[in-house]
Amino acid sequence: MGLFDKFQKEGPTGLDETRSLPFLSIADLLIFPSSTMPLYIIHPLGQKAIDFAMANDRRVVVGYLRDPNQGQETQTPKTLIESHYPIATQCRLIQVMKLPNNTSRVLVEGLRRVSLSTLEAKTETHLAGFEPVIDETTQKPPNPGLVRALKDEFETYGKSNKRVTKEILARVQGTVDPTLISDLICGVLSAPLSDRLEIYLSFDTLHRLEKTLELIRTEAEVLDLRKAVTDRVKKRMEDGQKEYFIQEQIKEMNKALGKGEEDDPSGLKELEKRLSEKELSKEVEEKFRSEFKRLSRLQSFGPEAGILRTYLEWILDLPWTTGTVASSQPSLSEAQNILDSHHFGMTEVKERILDFLAVRLLRPDLRAPILCFVGPPGTGKTSLGRSVAEAMGRTFVRMSLGGVRDEAEIRGHRRTYVGALPGKIMQGMKKAGTQNPVFLLDEIDKISADHRGDPSSALLEVLDPEQNNTFADHYIELPFDLSQVVFLTTANSLHTIPLALRDRMEIIHIPGYTENEKVSIVSGFLLPRQLENHGLHSHDIRLGSEAIKAVVRGYTMESGVRSLDREIAKILRKVAREKAYSQTKKKDFRHALVTVRTLEKFLGKPKHLPEAKYHQNPPGFTYGLAWTEFGGKILPIESAGFEGKGNLLLTGNLGEVMKESARIALTLIRQRAKDLGLGDFDFANTDLHIHVPEGAIPKDGPSAGIALTVSLVSALKRWQLASELAMTGEITLTGRVLAIGGLKEKLLAAHRNGRTWVIIPKENQRDLDELPVDIRKALTINLVDTIDEVFELTELVQDRPCER
Repeated sequence: MGLFDKFQKEGPTGLDETRSLPFLSIADLLIFPSSTMPLYIIHPLGQKAIDFAMANDRRVVVGYLRDPNQGQETQTPKTLIESHYPIATQCRLIQVMKLPNNTSRVLVEGLRRVSLSTLEAKTETHLAGFEPVIDETTQKPPNPGLVRALKDEFETYGKSNKRVTKEILARVQGTVDPTLISDLICGVLSAPLSDRLEIYLSFDTLHRLEKTLELIRTEAEVLDLRKAVTDRVKKRMEDGQKEYFIQEQIKEMNKALGKGEEDDPSGLKELEKRLSEKELSKEVEEKFRSEFKRLSRLQSFGPEAGILRTYLEWILDLPWTTGTVASSQPSLSEAQNILDSHHFGMTEVKERILDFLAVRLLRPDLRAPILCFVGPPGTGKTSLGRSVAEAMGRTFVRMSLGGVRDEAEIRGHRRTYVGALPGKIMQGMKKAGTQNPVFLLDEIDKISADHRGDPSSALLEVLDPEQNNTFADHYIELPFDLSQVVFLTTANSLHTIPLALRDRMEIIHIPGYTENEKVSIVSGFLLPRQLENHGLHSHDIRLGSEAIKAVVRGYTMESGVRSLDREIAKILRKVAREKAYSQTKKKDFRHALVTVRTLEKFLGKPKHLPEAKYHQNPPGFTYGLAWTEFGGKILPIESAGFEGKGNLLLTGNLGEVMKESARIALTLIRQRAKDLGLGDFDFANTDLHIHVPEGAIPKDGPSAGIALTVSLVSALKRWQLASELAMTGEITLTGRVLAIGGLKEKLLAAHRNGRTWVIIPKENQRDLDELPVDIRKALTINLVDTIDEVFELTELVQDRPCER
């Protein structure tokens, strides 16, 4: 006979008998004997257990789930009892209230702890078989002192905790049963469930009492800490209110006595004074007065007041009107002298700046264009911005964009963020103090985007003359006129600048310097400046042009002059050391002589050896010309053929475009095999290998097309090419030679590396005007339209080796 049938047959029995009762399963709660607690029953099995208990003697057994997420619908009796803790609570239902959504609110009273023996799952409800829990009080009676200490601690705890009623305090004090004392106290403690569960599951009365005492003391410390924090906060608020009222009383008394405030702790008077001296537009002034009114109602020591005061100071610091224009503009002749005295060469740039200044004289209200200086590092792009500002008589501001990834760096942060500030554009305008400075955006090609936004998109409005008269910074929240600002930008390469941003700028290319130009720059600019920096005079050193050329060739090999400037400084440090040593020893120091022979004494061994130059190149070897963002360079190309299966091997870290040029070259050669004397050549059983040395450096672009073609023909015919020859040009499948970019830098690289004969596309003839006259005279330049002209120039179509 099952437990359910047995219960129905025998009816309810007393507390002292072993019996079965309807079973309730709960989690995250614990019902101690002699405590009352409300339960909300949602599960259908729980609802049936409640209904069954209410129809009988209102008693149930409440068990506690080990895992709160584990259900009980599909469990067997064995797994069902294993999913609960072994100790449960026999409870009496005091009140049951039906709520909407099939929920019941049940008020239960804990009667005693029981040990679960069986659980039987029935359709109507689950029935629990149980036995009363007998603690080990009789075997190990607790120390009376421990019971006394527990009661005293609970009485102290109850005075500071509103959950402990007078009835519970009285009942604990009047109870002699140690087990009941522990149950009464744990029923009202706010300790963690795991700690109270440890007490509930224990059979050792002594352990239960000790653990309960520990929990009371812990809870008492938590209550004391909370009270201390609350008291400190309350006192701080009271002190703040007191200070505010005292300040207000002082103000009123000073007004009654006709006296002004000697100090201005809130800063309001200073802001009012600055506002009266500042010329603002109507919109800006209305915004200022609105925020100023808010500030006057706030306590001066509050954090919000500090944020608002900083915002108002920013409004007053910015140059809003044209009344803060810079000093008068120099004449065109003065501007010309300033540019020439600071920079060597740069004819195109200087002409463009002088043109702009001339137009400004005729139309002062003209919106300034956006100029972008593009060139290799060390060519003077950044310093040119300072010279432009001086030539225009304006304030100069520089902002570096290298590594900027956050849009807020340009537009600022909104005032809702802690530590918010305007963007760098507004910070630069504040630093300038004028509405029309020269604003240099340095390294514009180095900005990039991430999850914080795209700074280049924020620059679109800044660098658009049609939009920047109402630039909106997120922090300022007012339109600011940037139309009078002369924006200059610098970049090493245009490829990484977004097209929309590039379209807003006028591109001015600044090429690298020739060897003679570098000599002039050292003599006229770098050496005088470094002499001053090192405390030397012009008569302390003799540095001739040949020595400077040796420095350029052996220690720098760059398009700009930055490394050259460092090498000159290194020489002067050695000279300064010799002079200081002579003064210490009281010897005469006439001057230091720096020549080509003595250069190693100052700079050590040369860092750059000249490119290995064959008397006549081996078959398959030729030179192309390449452009990088650091200037031009020569590009050695090697080709070889050997028995194989007609494959084309390409090595040297080549990009896709350059690989395509190599395939086009092979196709052209096969088309023109008869004219080249290769009519009987077995291409199907020959593998061709093209290699471009310095394989660690990526290479790409179409301009090596004719060099690749000539190298392959030279390898197949086993002919040698002239060692002084270099070439550049893009080829097509029909044999046309197309124009390329960066011609000046490429020809400078050819001259710098001792190549005197170059072949270039005829379409690039217009670019030769940019080449210095001395370089043009030093090079033999051939212009070609087709690949056949290249073959004729290199004599590859003749039946004899190439000689020139």
